Amino acid sequence: MRAWVVDHTAPADERPLRRIERAQPEPGAGQVRIRVTCCGVCRTDLHLAEGDLPPRRPRMTPGHEVVGRLDAVGPAAGRFAIGARVGVPWLGGTDGSCQFCRRGAENLCVAPTFTGWDVHGGYADACVANEAYVYELPEALDDEHAAPLLCAGIIGYRALQRACVPPGGRLGIYGFGGSAHITAQIALHQGLRVHVLTRGAGNRKLAAELGADSVGDAADSPPEPLDGAILFAPAGELVPVALRALDRGGTLAIAGIWLSDIPVLSYADELFSERQVRSVTANTRRDGEEFLALAARLGIRPTTIGYPMERADAALADLAHGRFSGAAVLHN
Repeated sequence: MRAWVVDHTAPADERPLRRIERAQPEPGAGQVRIRVTCCGVCRTDLHLAEGDLPPRRPRMTPGHEVVGRLDAVGPAAGRFAIGARVGVPWLGGTDGSCQFCRRGAENLCVAPTFTGWDVHGGYADACVANEAYVYELPEALDDEHAAPLLCAGIIGYRALQRACVPPGGRLGIYGFGGSAHITAQIALHQGLRVHVLTRGAGNRKLAAELGADSVGDAADSPPEPLDGAILFAPAGELVPVALRALDRGGTLAIAGIWLSDIPVLSYADELFSERQVRSVTANTRRDGEEFLALAARLGIRPTTIGYPMERADAALADLAHGRFSGAAVLHN
């Protein structure tokens, strides 16, 4: 089968990915094989290819927003029938026995595995996954629009919860890529006031089209103090900016798996009055199930741009340079 691999870590313009032929994977115990129809292009894939997140095994195949059909099941796997349409997310497995798993916080598992980082992902004709971590997809979500929901959507949903914005409250969103533009739709459906602060005219235009209450540059101040904010941009220098925009008792949730260094914070200007910073570490399967059901019910639809699978390297380069708004999706 055909698969993209991280041949070497380098800036996206230097084409760190290479497409190869490799043997079709066979599902092991508790695993299923998915014939990939679509795979979303996530910024984490870019961090992997460029070396911000060093690949955990040689010739890793990226991609963790995978949509496809089951075409094989391994021993002891019986959750899905052959032909079922499913989604493979970022969280690929947990140990199930550590103190965090036992208390229901599997996103904090001490020995997790991640799709496209620990195990080969969806930039390929097929991939295998642990069936316990695979989602059945609502029929209301077509393949292309379902793909970005499997990481960008789920993580954004968790970040929104972590930002602790009260009903009718004021949410700031810093950065407006794949995850943020999905999260904004949820927040607006929930009746929050949403202020988007982001670079890039295309991203600001999309935020306005989706109904944001205000749109500005990432360095701007929102028109009113914020009850909570989410930082989606992997830019540590925006942490103090966002903290200064919070009202007393406000919370900043940082949604990315990778962030550049945060400048020294001023306790008086950025943390006093019980402002707080919270990170978002993966998600639980329950988060994913709740979010996918909510997205189907509310009619959440990512703005997508399609690429053929053979242009995965170009899609990553376009993401690196902000050449599109919304989310890119690869098609087989």
